[in-house]
This record gives sequence, structure tokens and C-alpha cells, in this order.
Amino acid sequence: MVELQKIATEQRNPNTVNIDTLSTLDMVKLINQEDHRVAEAVALVTDKIAEAVDVIAARLSTGGRLIYCGAGTSGRLGILDAVECPPTYSTDPETVQALMAGGYGAIFKAVEGAEDSKELGKTDMQGIGFSGKDVLVGIAASGRTPYVLGCMEYAKELGAPTVAVTCCPGSILDSFADIGIAPAPGPEVVTGSTRMKSGTAQKMVLNMLSTGAMIKLGKVYGNLMVDVKPSNEKLVRRCVTIVCSATDCTEEEAVDALEQCGYHPKTAIVMLLRGVDAETADRLLEAAGGRIAKVLAG
Repeated sequence: MVELQKIATEQRNPNTVNIDTLSTLDMVKLINQEDHRVAEAVALVTDKIAEAVDVIAARLSTGGRLIYCGAGTSGRLGILDAVECPPTYSTDPETVQALMAGGYGAIFKAVEGAEDSKELGKTDMQGIGFSGKDVLVGIAASGRTPYVLGCMEYAKELGAPTVAVTCCPGSILDSFADIGIAPAPGPEVVTGSTRMKSGTAQKMVLNMLSTGAMIKLGKVYGNLMVDVKPSNEKLVRRCVTIVCSATDCTEEEAVDALEQCGYHPKTAIVMLLRGVDAETADRLLEAAGGRIAKVLAG
């Protein structure tokens, strides 16, 4: 039997014991006040986050994959981060993936008991062909979810690096992983509702992990997402804006360059700044590992 009172995320918050008696405005203000603690907690573990970013970027640069795993809110946060990588950075959908205890159906409706199975975690890892080339990020607010631990044990068997994102410093997962990231935002506004502060803290960490890795892979120039995939009207327009911002060209010049290279902002930027055609720009980028700054410095 799990002793919930010993888990930090399950403890009662003394600041909110009377929240049910407050006016709506005071209730919302109190929730917001508690949320302020999240960024402060994450700030204390940025050294661990940076360490993980370097490991993830190194694995991705050599053909490995970033795999998230989790259950409940934690699992859904992993899915949210993974599915945003292809449109934002034109990554292959296989490159960043997320495993959810209970499978696809559990995204929308809880699958009772799925998170309690270590064996299910191992089975799901085998199902995606996880290998020692990949990197695993296990997400669990409590730091003890058996499904995530099962995934981590399997990753370690294969010699793959493991990262834990929890909200309980010193928990089983935090200690077991090669890199433990454990911001401690404190007890939840509603006791045990880890979709709140804990979920927010985890989302902030995941933002840094994936964004940091993509920046290190050359998918950002300045602060522009130069590998964005123009999959809808808004993103097509964003491509034009990105090229204009990076080169100080006119919209007409940006559109012309983009049309010549299949609407790939990175290629269009090099075309305009180096005065070359699309084929040459692509060749220069390949030689520079996809980094515009390196092309321009050469």
C-alpha cells in the first residue's frame, strides 16, 4: 500500500485549506499566487535541465530518438510536447515520440490500473523498437509510477540514457534516472490534483528540453523557427515573416525565394543572404550541419 501522505505532491497545502469559502475572485487570486511558485521551483533545477538538453541533442544528432513516457497528466504532457515537434521544427514524427500508460485510448479516458504495471512499460518500449541509441524521459509527478519505472529499467538494460521529470526530489525515479529533474512547487491547491502546479512545472521543463535540443541542432536562427513546416495558412504566412525578419528583404523577395525552395525558410534565408540558388543553399546547409550561422560565417 502506497503511503500517500509521504509523497510531496499528495500533501495538504496549508495556504488553501479554506479555498472553498472564498469569493470567486479571491479563489482565482489564490490559485494564481500558488502558481507563482512553479517558475521559482523550475529555476532551481535549470542545471539539470541543461545537462539533459545536451544529452538529448547529442542523441538526436546521431540518429537517436527522444522518447517520453508517462501516465495520466504526465503522459498527456509528453504527448503534447512530442506532437508539436514536427510542425514547429520539421522533425520526422518518429524522432520525438511519447508512450502513454494504457495506450491511445488513455489520452481521452483514464485506463484504470495501466500506470501500475512495470511490465506494460517494458512492452510498450519494445513495441516502438527502443534502442540504446535513443534517450528516454520519464515523466511522473510523484516520482514513483510503476509504468514509468518499467520503461526506465528497460532503457537502462539497453544502455540508453534516462532522464526523470518529477516533482518529488529524492523519489525512486529521481534517484534511478541518470539525470533527475525534480522541481518542487509544493502541495497542490486542491490536495493531490497534480494536473495543476506539478503539471505546469513538468510542462515548463519539457518546453526547455525539446526547444533547447532543437536550438542546438540548428533548427533556430536567432530566435526564429527556421525549420517550421508550412502545413497551414498561418504557418505559410509565418515562413514569409521569418525570412523577412532574418534577411530584411521585402515580402515579394521572401515569397520568391520560398517558392524556389519549397517553402523552406532556412534555405530561403541562405539563398538571400549568400546570393545563391536553392540547390547551393541546401548544399551549404548540409555541410554546416543545418546551421545558418555557420553557413554565414564560412
